[in-house]
Amino acid sequence: MGFPKFRTEKAASTSDSSDTERAEPVDTSRLDLDVETKALGDAVSTGNLATEAAAGPADPDVPPDGGLEAWLQVLGSAAILVATWGLINSFSVFQAFYETTLLKDRSPSDISWIGSIQAALLLFTGVVSGPLYDAGHFRLLVRVGLLMIVFGMFMTSLCTEYYQFLLAQGFCVGLGMGIIFLPSAAILSQYFLRHRALVLGLASAESPIAGIVFPVIFSNLEPRIGFGWTTRIMAFILLALSVVPIVFMHTRLPPTQGRKRAMFDATAVRDLPYVTFAAAGFFSFLTLYVPFFYLVLWAHTHHVSSPEWAPYLVTFLNAGSFFGRIVPNALADRYGALNVMCVCMIASSAIGYAWDTLPSPAEELPKLPQPQYAVSNLAAAIVFALLYGAFSGGVVSLTPTVLVGLSPEPSRVGARMGMGFLVTGLSLLIGTPIAGAIVRGYTEPRWQGVKAYSATGLLVSTFLYILSRYFVYKRRGHWKF
Repeated sequence: MGFPKFRTEKAASTSDSSDTERAEPVDTSRLDLDVETKALGDAVSTGNLATEAAAGPADPDVPPDGGLEAWLQVLGSAAILVATWGLINSFSVFQAFYETTLLKDRSPSDISWIGSIQAALLLFTGVVSGPLYDAGHFRLLVRVGLLMIVFGMFMTSLCTEYYQFLLAQGFCVGLGMGIIFLPSAAILSQYFLRHRALVLGLASAESPIAGIVFPVIFSNLEPRIGFGWTTRIMAFILLALSVVPIVFMHTRLPPTQGRKRAMFDATAVRDLPYVTFAAAGFFSFLTLYVPFFYLVLWAHTHHVSSPEWAPYLVTFLNAGSFFGRIVPNALADRYGALNVMCVCMIASSAIGYAWDTLPSPAEELPKLPQPQYAVSNLAAAIVFALLYGAFSGGVVSLTPTVLVGLSPEPSRVGARMGMGFLVTGLSLLIGTPIAGAIVRGYTEPRWQGVKAYSATGLLVSTFLYILSRYFVYKRRGHWKF
């Protein structure tokens, strides 16, 4: 034991220089054993600090991939996902309620603008919140964003006119979502590396849970206490959840010094895999949320279920989406996020084409042979909702993971994610209102048009995702990504 022996001999030689010749011989082996035992005890009690010191200081740029602090970030991100995608996943019940009660004089397309503006701003605002996150303003973004969401929901509870809903639920809540969503996803890359996709999936799984709970709350409370107090209860739930990210979430690494923060990364437009992926995201989110917005209304107009049961179809959509946020993300760590995403897109487009419908009992149409896979009853609608929710949920939850992987360095993650979200936000803004314009009048040919519009958009995006995957393979030379 060289190091303790050296310390002991040195201490013995300097303790009493005048009596060196008369001193008793020192039993260095016994001292070595004593020192080693003490060192071992100190190392165990302090978490192997001696071993860490021998190995040198840990690289601060390497994520810890675990620990209490890291998992608190996941918990905070999950709370933010409830307040963002969780509300968007629940908009179907608002859409149906506005059309049948509060805003009966407005068209489906007009009403869907409320939800589409909300969803679009969630992604649009990433162009601003991404660079601000890169510059180190994470905690400010979290506080302002959550405040705007809660305030907007309270104001929605007081609304009676269309423009009021548009301002409160569309713009105010949507801006708040956009301020916090991108930072809540990007921060997890500072704490996790090996299982980053799985962690993002676990955090995003809370949004379909909110999409399950909020429609149930709305459907059960609105007939008893009215729209205003039902919406306020949802706002109080969001206010309570806001405590977690505000208290516990923070960045682990300081912002990179000396780099100019830009809203756009100019190198991205020359990055073929990134550009193709962004184009795929445009067509994907153009139509991905059409069933989330219109499945409840479809069930009403086709008398597939009772009015009391129809809102629960969005619950089944979100129940499927819960597993779609976890299972594909767990597989992504092993097989590659973009690979799994391509599989989810193929399945989503196939299920989208299966959303065929039989004529409504209220109208007489020529008797034409109906496809065997037509969704014509409640059981079939539930199966459709579960399957579509599962695979579409995988697409949504894997998008941030792929965007992080397509970023050449950590300092550009915010800007590249913001640019990608800008493109998908534009498609979310116009996608569901286009479906609303198609379905206006609720005739069967128009419902068939909505189905074809939704499924075809998913099919085009599937081709582009596969093309992006090919470009990544040409660049990196391996299949896992």
